[in-house]
Amino acid sequence: MNYQIIRDETLFRNFIEWLPALKPNETYYVSLLARSKYHEAVGSDKAQVKRFTSSKEFIYDKVKQLECELGTYKYKGVGIPQEALALYISLNPRDMERASKNALIRFAELITREYNGYNPHQEVLSEIQKACSRKIYFDLDFDKVDLTGTLARIKQHINEDCLTMLKTRGGFHLLVELAKIDKQYNKTWHQSLSQLEGCDVKGDNLIPVPGCTQGGFTPFFI
Repeated sequence: MNYQIIRDETLFRNFIEWLPALKPNETYYVSLLARSKYHEAVGSDKAQVKRFTSSKEFIYDKVKQLECELGTYKYKGVGIPQEALALYISLNPRDMERASKNALIRFAELITREYNGYNPHQEVLSEIQKACSRKIYFDLDFDKVDLTGTLARIKQHINEDCLTMLKTRGGFHLLVELAKIDKQYNKTWHQSLSQLEGCDVKGDNLIPVPGCTQGGFTPFFI
């Protein structure tokens, strides 16, 4: 048996098509995590299993390649169960040029000190993860809230046509397309939405991938 990362191929392919087109210097950052909140066999809430960068063209194939034999992903020598895995993506593109410059600075710092076990490949991936190119979407993560009531309150503070809702295992992600916000909300939307009950993490976040695994759940656009 193999791990199942893609749970709904149609949802996943539609999501890839929906993603913003990339510029020549941009890439998407994808991360497969094992989380203790989804299964007690994992001792860390965000244990990194795999991470990679990709263009839109190759995201599907690269995710499909994650579906290796069950038990070959391990945490401290013990096979990670299927139920612990969750796939995430940086919705805003990452800037490869800026990440390269920052990686040079990082390596200059590292090589002036005694080697402490750092991995150059992982250092570069970390710089790519941090190097946001364009803030197309602002993400607000809502957990353990009434979906209908919360959406009604959200629509009081911002125009609906700039919003995309992603249903997740514990709640939903509200994706605000910044270029589509009506002028009347420009100065108020951020504070108003951030203060709503249940709003936890907000900003340029990794989001669960629609159609792929999230602790035994399949995220989808509402």
